Amino acid sequence: MKRPALHIQILIALIVGACLGLAFNLGFSSGASNLELPDAVIRIRPNLDVITLSLQELGPEDKLVTKTLFRDELDGLSDFQKTYPHIAEEIKAAWDADPETAQIEVTDRRIDIEENLDKITATYSRREAGAEESTTFTGKNVAEFQKNAPDWVFDVYETIGGTPSLTVAGWAKAIGDLFLRLLKMITIPLIVTSLVTGVAGLGDTSRLGKLFTKTMLYYFTTSVLAITTGIIMVNLIQPGVGEQLPGNDHAIVGGADQSLTGVFGGLIQNMIPSNPIESLASANFLSIITFSILLGVFIIKAGEKGDGLRNLFASAFEVIMGMTMFVISLAPIGVCAFMVYATASQGIDIFMTLAKYMLTVFLALLVHAVIVLPLIVKFVARRSPWEFARAMSPALMTAFSTASSNGTLPLTLASVENRGGVPNRVSSFVLPLGATINMDGTALYEAVAVLFIAQATPGFDMSLQSQIIVAVTALMASVGAAGIPHAGLVMMAIILQAVDLPIEAQGVIIAVDRVLDMCRTSVNVWSDSCGCAVVARFDAPDNDSEAGG
Repeated sequence: MKRPALHIQILIALIVGACLGLAFNLGFSSGASNLELPDAVIRIRPNLDVITLSLQELGPEDKLVTKTLFRDELDGLSDFQKTYPHIAEEIKAAWDADPETAQIEVTDRRIDIEENLDKITATYSRREAGAEESTTFTGKNVAEFQKNAPDWVFDVYETIGGTPSLTVAGWAKAIGDLFLRLLKMITIPLIVTSLVTGVAGLGDTSRLGKLFTKTMLYYFTTSVLAITTGIIMVNLIQPGVGEQLPGNDHAIVGGADQSLTGVFGGLIQNMIPSNPIESLASANFLSIITFSILLGVFIIKAGEKGDGLRNLFASAFEVIMGMTMFVISLAPIGVCAFMVYATASQGIDIFMTLAKYMLTVFLALLVHAVIVLPLIVKFVARRSPWEFARAMSPALMTAFSTASSNGTLPLTLASVENRGGVPNRVSSFVLPLGATINMDGTALYEAVAVLFIAQATPGFDMSLQSQIIVAVTALMASVGAAGIPHAGLVMMAIILQAVDLPIEAQGVIIAVDRVLDMCRTSVNVWSDSCGCAVVARFDAPDNDSEAGG
Protein backbone atom coordinates (compact mmCIF):
# COMPACT_ATOMS: atom_id res chain seq x y z
CA MET A 1 0.00 0.00 0.00
CA LYS A 2 1.38 3.38 -1.03
CA ARG A 3 2.24 5.71 1.83
CA PRO A 4 0.38 9.06 1.94
CA ALA A 5 2.24 12.21 0.94
CA LEU A 6 4.39 13.79 3.65
CA HIS A 7 2.03 16.72 4.27
CA ILE A 8 -0.87 14.27 4.73
CA GLN A 9 1.21 12.21 7.19
CA ILE A 10 2.08 15.33 9.18
CA LEU A 11 -1.54 16.51 9.21
CA ILE A 12 -2.70 13.12 10.49
CA ALA A 13 0.06 13.14 13.13
CA LEU A 14 -0.94 16.66 14.22
CA ILE A 15 -4.60 15.67 14.64
CA VAL A 16 -3.82 12.35 16.35
CA GLY A 17 -1.35 14.03 18.74
CA ALA A 18 -3.85 16.74 19.68
CA CYS A 19 -6.62 14.18 20.28
CA LEU A 20 -4.38 11.92 22.38
CA GLY A 21 -3.14 14.84 24.48
CA LEU A 22 -6.66 16.15 25.10
CA ALA A 23 -7.87 12.65 25.94
CA PHE A 24 -5.24 12.31 28.66
CA ASN A 25 -5.85 15.84 29.87
CA LEU A 26 -9.64 15.48 30.07
CA GLY A 27 -9.63 11.87 31.25
CA PHE A 28 -7.27 12.50 34.14
CA SER A 29 -6.27 15.43 36.31
CA SER A 30 -4.98 18.46 34.45
CA GLY A 31 -2.08 19.10 36.80
CA ALA A 32 -3.91 20.87 39.63
CA SER A 33 -5.60 19.09 42.55
CA ASN A 34 -6.61 19.84 46.11
CA LEU A 35 -7.66 18.14 49.32
CA GLU A 36 -9.69 19.46 52.22
CA LEU A 37 -8.13 18.42 55.56
CA PRO A 38 -9.81 17.92 58.94
CA ASP A 39 -9.32 20.37 61.80
CA ALA A 40 -6.23 19.79 63.90
CA VAL A 41 -4.16 21.16 66.76
CA ILE A 42 -0.52 22.18 66.96
CA ARG A 43 1.14 21.05 70.18
CA ILE A 44 4.60 21.74 71.48
CA ARG A 45 6.25 19.30 73.88
CA PRO A 46 9.58 19.52 75.73
CA ASN A 47 11.45 16.23 75.83
CA LEU A 48 14.76 16.41 77.67
CA ASP A 49 16.72 19.02 75.69
CA VAL A 50 14.56 18.92 72.51
CA ILE A 51 11.28 20.66 71.73
CA THR A 52 8.91 19.08 69.22
CA LEU A 53 6.20 20.94 67.34
CA SER A 54 3.54 18.44 66.29
CA LEU A 55 0.43 18.61 64.12
CA GLN A 56 -2.24 16.25 65.43
CA GLU A 57 -5.45 15.28 63.68
CA LEU A 58 -7.89 12.40 63.58
CA GLY A 59 -6.82 9.86 60.99
CA PRO A 60 -8.44 6.63 59.75
CA GLU A 61 -10.67 4.90 62.33
CA ASP A 62 -10.45 8.02 64.52
CA LYS A 63 -6.88 7.26 65.52
CA LEU A 64 -4.76 10.25 66.52
CA VAL A 65 -2.10 10.89 63.89
CA THR A 66 0.93 12.94 64.90
CA LYS A 67 3.17 14.61 62.33
CA THR A 68 6.39 16.28 63.38
CA LEU A 69 6.69 19.80 62.04
CA PHE A 70 9.67 21.18 63.93
CA ARG A 71 12.45 19.96 66.22
CA ASP A 72 15.11 22.09 67.87
CA GLU A 73 17.22 22.46 70.98
CA LEU A 74 15.26 23.65 73.98
CA ASP A 75 17.48 26.70 74.21
CA GLY A 76 16.72 27.47 70.57
CA LEU A 77 13.17 28.67 71.11
CA SER A 78 14.13 31.88 69.32
CA ASP A 79 14.68 29.81 66.16
CA PHE A 80 11.17 28.45 66.54
CA GLN A 81 9.86 32.01 66.81
CA LYS A 82 11.63 32.89 63.54
CA THR A 83 10.17 29.85 61.79
CA TYR A 84 6.61 30.27 63.08
CA PRO A 85 6.28 34.00 63.85
CA HIS A 86 2.51 34.03 63.33
CA ILE A 87 1.84 31.71 66.32
CA ALA A 88 5.04 32.05 68.32
CA GLU A 89 3.67 34.42 70.94
CA GLU A 90 0.44 32.46 71.47
CA ILE A 91 2.10 29.09 71.77
CA LYS A 92 4.92 30.43 73.96
CA ALA A 93 2.36 31.96 76.33
CA ALA A 94 0.42 28.67 76.45
CA TRP A 95 3.66 26.73 76.95
CA ASP A 96 4.79 29.01 79.77
CA ALA A 97 1.42 28.52 81.47
CA ASP A 98 1.39 24.73 81.18
CA PRO A 99 3.75 22.88 78.79
CA GLU A 100 1.64 19.74 79.03
CA THR A 101 -1.51 21.31 77.57
CA ALA A 102 -0.05 23.99 75.25
CA GLN A 103 -1.76 23.87 71.87
CA ILE A 104 -3.12 26.01 69.04
CA GLU A 105 -6.26 25.10 67.08
CA VAL A 106 -5.91 24.82 63.28
CA THR A 107 -9.06 25.07 61.12
CA ASP A 108 -10.01 25.51 57.46
CA ARG A 109 -7.08 23.37 56.40
CA ARG A 110 -6.44 22.69 52.69
CA ILE A 111 -3.63 21.43 50.44
CA ASP A 112 -3.44 22.63 46.82
CA ILE A 113 -1.09 20.79 44.45
CA GLU A 114 -0.01 22.34 41.14
CA GLU A 115 2.27 20.51 38.74
CA ASN A 116 3.89 21.27 35.44
CA LEU A 117 6.84 19.75 33.61
CA ASP A 118 9.46 21.72 35.51
CA LYS A 119 8.00 22.30 39.00
CA ILE A 120 5.77 20.84 41.70
CA THR A 121 4.12 23.28 44.12
CA ALA A 122 2.11 22.43 47.25
CA THR A 123 0.34 25.23 49.12
CA TYR A 124 -0.83 24.45 52.67
CA SER A 125 -3.45 27.03 53.72
CA ARG A 126 -5.17 27.13 57.13
CA ARG A 127 -6.40 29.33 59.96
CA GLU A 128 -4.14 29.38 63.04
CA ALA A 129 -4.85 31.42 66.17
CA GLY A 130 -7.63 33.18 64.24
CA ALA A 131 -5.39 34.30 61.35
CA GLU A 132 -5.22 33.06 57.74
CA GLU A 133 -1.84 31.51 56.95
CA SER A 134 -0.30 29.63 54.02
CA THR A 135 2.99 27.87 53.41
CA THR A 136 4.35 26.85 50.02
CA PHE A 137 6.66 23.92 49.27
CA THR A 138 8.24 23.47 45.82
CA GLY A 139 10.59 21.21 43.92
CA LYS A 140 11.80 20.88 40.34
CA ASN A 141 11.00 17.18 40.44
CA VAL A 142 9.49 14.59 42.79
CA ALA A 143 12.81 13.89 44.56
CA GLU A 144 13.50 17.56 45.23
CA PHE A 145 9.90 18.14 46.31
CA GLN A 146 10.11 15.24 48.78
CA LYS A 147 13.29 16.77 50.20
CA ASN A 148 11.79 20.25 50.59
CA ALA A 149 8.34 19.32 51.93
CA PRO A 150 7.46 17.75 55.32
CA ASP A 151 6.68 14.04 55.22
CA TRP A 152 2.96 14.54 55.73
CA VAL A 153 2.76 17.04 52.85
CA PHE A 154 4.55 14.56 50.56
CA ASP A 155 2.09 11.87 51.69
CA VAL A 156 -0.75 14.12 50.53
CA TYR A 157 1.05 14.67 47.19
CA GLU A 158 1.37 10.91 46.65
CA THR A 159 -2.37 10.62 47.29
CA ILE A 160 -3.68 13.38 44.99
CA GLY A 161 -0.68 14.35 42.79
CA GLY A 162 1.38 12.72 40.08
CA THR A 163 -1.13 13.25 37.26
CA PRO A 164 -0.97 10.81 34.31
CA SER A 165 -1.41 13.69 31.84
CA LEU A 166 1.87 15.26 32.94
CA THR A 167 3.66 11.92 32.78
CA VAL A 168 2.46 11.48 29.19
CA ALA A 169 3.39 15.10 28.40
CA GLY A 170 6.89 14.55 29.78
CA TRP A 171 7.51 11.50 27.59
CA ALA A 172 6.01 13.23 24.54
CA LYS A 173 8.21 16.28 25.06
CA ALA A 174 11.29 14.06 25.33
CA ILE A 175 10.47 12.40 22.00
CA GLY A 176 9.65 15.73 20.37
CA ASP A 177 12.88 17.25 21.64
CA LEU A 178 14.87 14.42 20.05
CA PHE A 179 13.28 15.21 16.69
CA LEU A 180 13.97 18.93 17.16
CA ARG A 181 17.60 18.15 18.02
CA LEU A 182 17.90 16.20 14.77
CA LEU A 183 16.58 19.22 12.87
CA LYS A 184 18.95 21.56 14.68
CA MET A 185 21.83 19.14 14.05
CA ILE A 186 21.52 19.64 10.29
CA THR A 187 20.46 23.32 10.34
CA ILE A 188 23.94 24.90 10.49
CA PRO A 189 25.58 22.58 7.90
CA LEU A 190 22.55 23.10 5.64
CA ILE A 191 22.68 26.90 5.95
CA VAL A 192 26.42 27.06 5.24
CA THR A 193 26.50 24.66 2.28
CA SER A 194 23.23 25.95 0.80
CA LEU A 195 24.12 29.65 1.18
CA VAL A 196 27.69 29.32 -0.13
CA THR A 197 26.47 27.21 -3.07
CA GLY A 198 23.62 29.62 -3.81
CA VAL A 199 25.76 32.78 -3.70
CA ALA A 200 28.62 31.18 -5.65
CA GLY A 201 26.07 30.00 -8.22
CA LEU A 202 24.93 33.56 -8.95
CA GLY A 203 28.05 34.01 -11.08
CA ASP A 204 27.94 37.80 -10.65
CA THR A 205 28.30 39.69 -7.37
CA SER A 206 26.07 42.52 -8.66
CA ARG A 207 23.12 40.12 -8.59
CA LEU A 208 23.73 39.55 -4.87
CA GLY A 209 23.10 43.23 -4.16
CA LYS A 210 19.84 43.12 -6.10
CA LEU A 211 18.82 39.94 -4.28
CA PHE A 212 19.54 41.54 -0.90
CA THR A 213 17.63 44.72 -1.77
CA LYS A 214 14.52 42.84 -2.93
CA THR A 215 14.61 40.58 0.11
CA MET A 216 14.90 43.44 2.61
CA LEU A 217 12.16 45.41 0.84
CA TYR A 218 9.84 42.42 1.15
CA TYR A 219 10.71 41.92 4.83
CA PHE A 220 10.08 45.59 5.65
CA THR A 221 6.78 45.71 3.76
CA THR A 222 5.28 42.57 5.29
CA SER A 223 6.41 43.51 8.81
CA VAL A 224 4.70 46.92 8.50
CA LEU A 225 1.54 45.25 7.17
CA ALA A 226 1.58 42.69 10.01
CA ILE A 227 1.95 45.32 12.74
CA THR A 228 -0.75 47.49 11.13
CA THR A 229 -3.11 44.50 11.05
CA GLY A 230 -2.46 43.82 14.73
CA ILE A 231 -3.08 47.45 15.76
CA ILE A 232 -6.32 47.63 13.76
CA MET A 233 -7.56 44.39 15.34
CA VAL A 234 -6.75 45.62 18.87
CA ASN A 235 -8.69 48.84 18.28
CA LEU A 236 -11.67 46.92 16.88
CA ILE A 237 -11.91 44.24 19.57
CA GLN A 238 -10.36 46.21 22.50
CA PRO A 239 -9.45 43.09 24.52
CA GLY A 240 -7.89 45.04 27.41
CA VAL A 241 -10.82 47.39 28.11
CA GLY A 242 -12.30 46.54 31.49
CA GLU A 243 -9.61 43.98 32.32
CA GLN A 244 -7.81 44.06 35.66
CA LEU A 245 -4.17 43.05 35.33
CA PRO A 246 -2.12 42.22 38.43
CA GLY A 247 0.29 44.98 39.38
CA ASN A 248 3.56 43.79 40.87
CA ASP A 249 2.46 40.19 41.44
CA HIS A 250 4.41 39.02 38.39
CA ALA A 251 8.17 38.98 38.22
CA ILE A 252 9.89 40.59 35.25
CA VAL A 253 10.49 37.68 32.92
CA GLY A 254 12.90 39.15 30.41
CA GLY A 255 14.41 42.15 28.72
CA ALA A 256 14.21 44.62 31.61
CA ASP A 257 17.81 45.71 31.14
CA GLN A 258 17.63 45.99 27.33
CA SER A 259 17.33 49.12 25.21
CA LEU A 260 16.69 49.47 21.49
CA THR A 261 20.11 51.08 21.00
CA GLY A 262 21.81 48.27 22.89
CA VAL A 263 19.97 45.62 20.93
CA PHE A 264 20.90 47.18 17.58
CA GLY A 265 24.50 47.51 18.75
CA GLY A 266 24.47 43.80 19.52
CA LEU A 267 22.93 43.11 16.12
CA ILE A 268 25.82 44.83 14.32
CA GLN A 269 28.33 43.02 16.51
CA ASN A 270 26.70 39.66 15.78
CA MET A 271 26.84 40.25 12.04
CA ILE A 272 30.65 40.21 11.98
CA PRO A 273 32.14 37.04 13.50
CA SER A 274 35.46 37.44 15.28
CA ASN A 275 35.85 33.67 15.01
CA PRO A 276 33.73 31.88 12.35
CA ILE A 277 34.37 28.49 13.96
CA GLU A 278 33.10 29.76 17.30
CA SER A 279 30.01 31.19 15.55
CA LEU A 280 29.33 27.79 13.99
CA ALA A 281 29.69 26.08 17.37
CA SER A 282 27.40 28.56 19.13
CA ALA A 283 24.83 28.65 16.29
CA ASN A 284 25.08 32.42 15.86
CA PHE A 285 22.94 32.68 12.73
CA LEU A 286 23.79 36.26 11.77
CA SER A 287 27.53 35.60 11.95
CA ILE A 288 27.17 32.37 9.99
CA ILE A 289 25.08 34.05 7.29
CA THR A 290 27.54 36.94 6.91
CA PHE A 291 30.57 34.65 6.66
CA SER A 292 28.84 32.27 4.23
CA ILE A 293 27.79 35.13 1.95
CA LEU A 294 31.32 36.58 1.96
CA LEU A 295 32.79 33.15 1.25
CA GLY A 296 30.42 32.70 -1.71
CA VAL A 297 31.27 36.19 -3.02
CA PHE A 298 35.00 35.54 -2.99
CA ILE A 299 34.59 32.14 -4.61
CA ILE A 300 33.03 34.08 -7.51
CA LYS A 301 35.86 36.61 -7.52
CA ALA A 302 38.46 33.82 -7.54
CA GLY A 303 37.20 32.69 -10.94
CA GLU A 304 38.48 29.30 -12.08
CA LYS A 305 40.65 28.98 -8.96
CA GLY A 306 37.49 28.94 -6.88
CA ASP A 307 35.91 26.09 -8.83
CA GLY A 308 37.34 23.44 -6.50
CA LEU A 309 35.78 25.09 -3.46
CA ARG A 310 32.52 25.70 -5.35
CA ASN A 311 32.31 22.01 -6.28
CA LEU A 312 33.19 20.98 -2.71
CA PHE A 313 30.32 22.99 -1.23
CA ALA A 314 27.96 21.82 -3.97
CA SER A 315 28.79 18.19 -3.15
CA ALA A 316 28.48 18.86 0.59
CA PHE A 317 25.09 20.47 -0.01
CA GLU A 318 23.81 17.37 -1.82
CA VAL A 319 24.98 15.13 1.05
CA ILE A 320 23.46 17.36 3.73
CA MET A 321 20.21 17.62 1.76
CA GLY A 322 20.04 13.82 1.66
CA MET A 323 20.48 13.76 5.44
CA THR A 324 17.84 16.46 5.72
CA MET A 325 15.30 14.42 3.77
CA PHE A 326 15.91 11.47 6.11
CA VAL A 327 15.26 13.64 9.18
CA ILE A 328 12.20 15.14 7.49
CA SER A 329 10.78 11.65 7.00
CA LEU A 330 10.59 11.45 10.82
CA ALA A 331 8.53 14.65 11.00
CA PRO A 332 5.17 12.91 11.63
CA ILE A 333 6.60 11.30 14.78
CA GLY A 334 8.01 14.59 16.05
CA VAL A 335 4.85 16.54 15.23
CA CYS A 336 2.63 13.98 16.97
CA ALA A 337 4.85 14.05 20.08
CA PHE A 338 4.85 17.85 20.28
CA MET A 339 1.07 18.04 19.93
CA VAL A 340 0.60 15.44 22.68
CA TYR A 341 2.90 17.54 24.88
CA ALA A 342 1.12 20.81 24.12
CA THR A 343 -2.41 19.50 24.71
CA ALA A 344 -1.71 17.06 27.56
CA SER A 345 0.20 19.64 29.60
CA GLN A 346 -2.19 22.56 28.98
CA GLY A 347 -5.42 21.17 27.63
CA ILE A 348 -8.38 23.41 26.85
CA ASP A 349 -8.23 25.30 30.17
CA ILE A 350 -5.56 27.60 28.76
CA PHE A 351 -8.08 28.93 26.23
CA MET A 352 -10.33 30.14 29.05
CA THR A 353 -7.62 32.43 30.41
CA LEU A 354 -7.33 35.83 28.72
CA ALA A 355 -9.65 34.49 26.00
CA LYS A 356 -10.42 37.90 24.46
CA TYR A 357 -6.73 38.76 24.18
CA MET A 358 -5.89 35.39 22.63
CA LEU A 359 -8.78 35.77 20.17
CA THR A 360 -7.44 39.17 19.10
CA VAL A 361 -3.95 37.81 18.44
CA PHE A 362 -5.31 34.77 16.62
CA LEU A 363 -7.62 36.79 14.36
CA ALA A 364 -4.86 39.29 13.53
CA LEU A 365 -2.47 36.46 12.64
CA LEU A 366 -5.21 34.80 10.60
CA VAL A 367 -5.90 37.96 8.59
CA HIS A 368 -2.19 38.42 7.85
CA ALA A 369 -1.63 34.75 6.95
CA VAL A 370 -4.83 34.08 5.01
CA ILE A 371 -5.49 37.45 3.36
CA VAL A 372 -2.45 39.74 3.28
CA LEU A 373 0.32 37.27 2.40
CA PRO A 374 -1.76 35.28 -0.16
CA LEU A 375 -2.61 38.55 -1.93
CA ILE A 376 1.13 39.27 -2.17
CA VAL A 377 1.76 35.78 -3.56
CA LYS A 378 -1.12 36.18 -6.04
CA PHE A 379 -0.42 39.64 -7.40
CA VAL A 380 3.32 40.14 -6.76
CA ALA A 381 4.77 36.63 -7.09
CA ARG A 382 2.02 35.74 -9.60
CA ARG A 383 1.52 32.28 -8.18
CA SER A 384 -1.50 30.42 -6.86
CA PRO A 385 -1.59 31.04 -3.07
CA TRP A 386 -3.47 27.79 -2.49
CA GLU A 387 -0.98 25.68 -4.45
CA PHE A 388 1.98 27.39 -2.78
CA ALA A 389 0.43 26.89 0.67
CA ARG A 390 -0.04 23.19 -0.12
CA ALA A 391 3.61 22.98 -1.15
CA MET A 392 4.68 24.57 2.15
CA SER A 393 2.24 22.62 4.35
CA PRO A 394 4.84 20.20 5.84
CA ALA A 395 6.96 23.13 7.03
CA LEU A 396 3.95 25.11 8.29
CA MET A 397 2.53 22.24 10.32
CA THR A 398 5.95 21.40 11.75
CA ALA A 399 6.49 25.05 12.69
CA PHE A 400 3.11 25.04 14.44
CA SER A 401 3.85 21.96 16.51
CA THR A 402 7.48 22.79 17.41
CA ALA A 403 7.06 26.60 17.78
CA SER A 404 10.61 26.95 16.40
CA SER A 405 11.24 28.70 13.07
CA ASN A 406 14.99 28.05 13.27
CA GLY A 407 14.40 24.37 14.02
CA THR A 408 11.95 24.13 11.11
CA LEU A 409 14.41 25.76 8.66
CA PRO A 410 15.65 22.48 7.07
CA LEU A 411 12.07 21.43 6.37
CA THR A 412 11.24 24.93 5.04
CA LEU A 413 14.22 24.84 2.67
CA ALA A 414 13.31 21.38 1.40
CA SER A 415 9.63 22.28 0.93
CA VAL A 416 10.22 25.59 -0.86
CA GLU A 417 12.74 24.03 -3.26
CA ASN A 418 11.40 20.52 -3.87
CA ARG A 419 7.67 21.23 -3.58
CA GLY A 420 7.48 24.98 -4.28
CA GLY A 421 9.89 25.07 -7.22
CA VAL A 422 11.96 27.99 -5.89
CA PRO A 423 15.61 27.87 -7.04
CA ASN A 424 18.27 27.21 -4.44
CA ARG A 425 20.10 30.46 -5.19
CA VAL A 426 17.01 32.32 -3.86
CA SER A 427 15.85 30.04 -1.03
CA SER A 428 19.36 29.60 0.38
CA PHE A 429 19.62 33.38 0.78
CA VAL A 430 16.06 34.42 1.68
CA LEU A 431 15.15 31.71 4.20
CA PRO A 432 18.16 31.76 6.60
CA LEU A 433 18.03 35.56 6.67
CA GLY A 434 14.26 35.50 7.13
CA ALA A 435 14.41 32.97 9.97
CA THR A 436 16.74 35.39 11.74
CA ILE A 437 15.32 38.86 11.14
CA ASN A 438 11.89 38.55 9.45
CA MET A 439 9.32 37.96 12.18
CA ASP A 440 5.92 39.07 10.91
CA GLY A 441 3.97 36.96 13.37
CA THR A 442 6.14 37.92 16.32
CA ALA A 443 6.06 41.65 15.52
CA LEU A 444 2.26 41.52 15.19
CA TYR A 445 1.98 39.60 18.47
CA GLU A 446 4.18 42.08 20.32
CA ALA A 447 2.15 45.07 19.10
CA VAL A 448 -1.13 43.42 20.13
CA ALA A 449 0.26 42.38 23.53
CA VAL A 450 1.56 45.85 24.35
CA LEU A 451 -1.66 47.59 23.31
CA PHE A 452 -3.67 45.03 25.29
CA ILE A 453 -1.62 45.90 28.38
CA ALA A 454 -2.08 49.60 27.60
CA GLN A 455 -5.86 49.23 27.38
CA ALA A 456 -5.91 47.40 30.72
CA THR A 457 -3.70 50.02 32.42
CA PRO A 458 -5.85 52.76 34.03
CA GLY A 459 -5.03 56.29 32.87
CA PHE A 460 -2.73 55.26 30.01
CA ASP A 461 -2.89 57.51 26.94
CA MET A 462 -4.02 55.41 23.97
CA SER A 463 -3.58 58.24 21.48
CA LEU A 464 -2.58 57.74 17.85
CA GLN A 465 0.92 58.99 18.70
CA SER A 466 1.38 56.30 21.37
CA GLN A 467 0.20 53.61 18.97
CA ILE A 468 2.59 54.82 16.28
CA ILE A 469 5.44 54.61 18.81
CA VAL A 470 4.39 51.03 19.58
CA ALA A 471 4.30 50.20 15.85
CA VAL A 472 7.71 51.72 15.07
CA THR A 473 9.34 50.18 18.14
CA ALA A 474 7.83 46.76 17.37
CA LEU A 475 9.16 46.98 13.81
CA MET A 476 12.68 47.96 14.89
CA ALA A 477 12.75 45.47 17.76
CA SER A 478 11.63 42.60 15.50
CA VAL A 479 14.78 43.15 13.45
CA GLY A 480 17.12 44.14 16.25
CA ALA A 481 16.28 41.24 18.54
CA ALA A 482 17.55 38.70 16.01
CA GLY A 483 19.74 36.05 17.56
CA ILE A 484 18.97 37.07 21.15
CA PRO A 485 17.82 34.25 23.46
CA HIS A 486 14.11 34.67 24.33
CA ALA A 487 13.91 37.42 21.70
CA GLY A 488 10.14 37.74 22.13
CA LEU A 489 10.47 38.66 25.80
CA VAL A 490 13.25 41.14 25.08
CA MET A 491 11.18 42.74 22.32
CA MET A 492 8.15 43.08 24.58
CA ALA A 493 10.20 44.66 27.37
CA ILE A 494 11.74 47.18 24.95
CA ILE A 495 8.31 48.22 23.65
CA LEU A 496 6.80 48.44 27.14
CA GLN A 497 9.67 50.65 28.28
CA ALA A 498 9.32 52.85 25.17
CA VAL A 499 5.72 53.76 26.07
CA ASP A 500 6.12 53.75 29.89
CA LEU A 501 4.05 50.66 30.61
CA PRO A 502 4.80 48.26 33.52
CA ILE A 503 7.25 45.55 32.46
CA GLU A 504 5.78 43.27 35.16
CA ALA A 505 2.70 42.85 32.93
CA GLN A 506 4.83 40.47 30.84
CA GLY A 507 3.98 37.79 33.40
CA VAL A 508 0.31 37.91 32.44
CA ILE A 509 1.09 37.49 28.73
CA ILE A 510 3.61 34.69 29.20
CA ALA A 511 0.97 32.63 31.03
CA VAL A 512 -0.75 31.97 27.69
CA ASP A 513 2.29 32.29 25.45
CA ARG A 514 2.75 28.66 24.35
CA VAL A 515 -0.41 28.39 22.23
CA LEU A 516 0.12 31.81 20.62
CA ASP A 517 3.80 31.00 20.01
CA MET A 518 2.77 28.04 17.88
CA CYS A 519 0.50 30.26 15.78
CA ARG A 520 2.95 33.14 15.30
CA THR A 521 5.83 30.78 14.42
CA SER A 522 3.73 29.33 11.60
CA VAL A 523 3.06 32.87 10.33
CA ASN A 524 6.79 33.67 10.51
CA VAL A 525 7.64 30.61 8.39
CA TRP A 526 4.77 31.31 5.95
CA SER A 527 5.99 34.90 5.47
CA ASP A 528 9.56 33.72 4.80
CA SER A 529 8.24 31.18 2.29
CA CYS A 530 6.11 33.78 0.49
CA GLY A 531 9.22 35.99 0.36
CA CYS A 532 10.99 33.22 -1.56
CA ALA A 533 8.20 33.15 -4.14
CA VAL A 534 8.26 36.95 -4.53
CA VAL A 535 12.05 37.29 -4.81
CA ALA A 536 12.27 34.27 -7.15
CA ARG A 537 9.89 35.90 -9.60
CA PHE A 538 12.02 39.05 -9.88
CA ASP A 539 15.37 37.25 -9.69
CA ALA A 540 14.96 34.88 -12.63
CA PRO A 541 18.02 35.15 -14.92
CA ASP A 542 15.85 35.95 -17.93
CA ASN A 543 14.11 38.75 -16.02
CA ASP A 544 17.14 40.77 -14.97
CA SER A 545 15.85 43.79 -16.85
CA GLU A 546 12.57 43.58 -14.96
CA ALA A 547 14.38 43.02 -11.71
CA GLY A 548 16.46 46.11 -12.27
CA GLY A 549 13.31 48.17 -12.77
